[in-house]
Amino acid sequence: MVQYETARLDASFAALSDATRRGILEQLGQADASITELAEKFHMTLTGMKKHVGVLEQAGLVTTQKVGRVRTCKLGRRGLEEAAAWIEGRRQIWNARFDALDEVVEALKRKEKADG
Repeated sequence: MVQYETARLDASFAALSDATRRGILEQLGQADASITELAEKFHMTLTGMKKHVGVLEQAGLVTTQKVGRVRTCKLGRRGLEEAAAWIEGRRQIWNARFDALDEVVEALKRKEKADG
């Protein structure tokens, strides 16, 4: 189970590491689009856009549906929700560590003030 979740997180973060793919996600956040529309928007070939969409689809960040000759792309939910949950868990750990550090610093300040 852990290896499976790790593989999905790895795929999500790898997909998000590319600026074009992040741009595609932003575009799809505004409206669904065909691969042709996305390729035109990002000034790239259909083959290049299909590869980017494929990476996003494997990560669960995008879903596609083919109707006739047109493949429409939509935002997927699974990938971002899992990545966001992972990030939130790390954020909570770091916040707890910073809070503990703040307590140590405050204790040292009080001790220094008491010692004169």
